Amino acid sequence: QVQLVESGGGLVQPGGSLRLACIASGSIFTTMGWYRRAPGKQRELVATITSGGRTNYVDFVKGRFTISRDNAKNTVYLQMNSLKPEDTAVYYCNARRNMWQDYWGQGTQVTVSS
Repeated sequence: QVQLVESGGGLVQPGGSLRLACIASGSIFTTMGWYRRAPGKQRELVATITSGGRTNYVDFVKGRFTISRDNAKNTVYLQMNSLKPEDTAVYYCNARRNMWQDYWGQGTQVTVSS
């Protein structure tokens, strides 16, 4: 049973920073990433990173968010800087080996508000 445990969410003021972490059980994953679901919206991609370190970001976080991973710890991180109120969402960790081995964390709330 693969488990993904997220941490690091919380309340932050606009312009502030947060760092999310997701620890995955089991063997290494081909791709790990972060998605988010804002109130009243569908879940959307934020960023992904392969085991080789290749990253992909959605346009609205480029230059503000940085995804990284520690393969030895099977952990993926999301450093979020210059946070905006529109970044408020539940952030979900994803870990994938192939289309049949695709796992999700329980989500962590990020609220950006003054």
